[in-house]
Amino acid sequence: MEGKSIIISDICNMAGSKRQQQFSKLIQKEVSHIFQHEFSAEFLGKLVTVTDVSMSPDLGLARVYISIFPINASESAIEFLNSVKPRVRGKLGRAIGKDVRVIPELAFFLDRTAETGSRMDSIIDSLDIPESKGPEED
Repeated sequence: MEGKSIIISDICNMAGSKRQQQFSKLIQKEVSHIFQHEFSAEFLGKLVTVTDVSMSPDLGLARVYISIFPINASESAIEFLNSVKPRVRGKLGRAIGKDVRVIPELAFFLDRTAETGSRMDSIIDSLDIPESKGPEED
């Protein structure tokens, strides 16, 4: 993975009104595009995924959930994203400004779903569960 950056977008937001869901998908797609084209050098050697976007009811705030691999680069990547948040929002405004009335404020959050799943897998693998002998006959 050295020398390459990969940006992935998963569309998985199911909460909120239809308008919130449509807006979430649009924001997710555009933020992923912005990351890939504008910040790929900063994400060199990292897999950065926009896993979900959750919109406030008034569409004024977008909570952007980011998954970052390797995990040890997560905190620094989120700090970087928070430092360039005005630039990301500006580029988002130029990308979707003709389609929407208000460009939402952005809030970046680390999505720890994969990390939690991996931890659960390792716990399950470490359990000492005896093999079942099959159905018992009477």
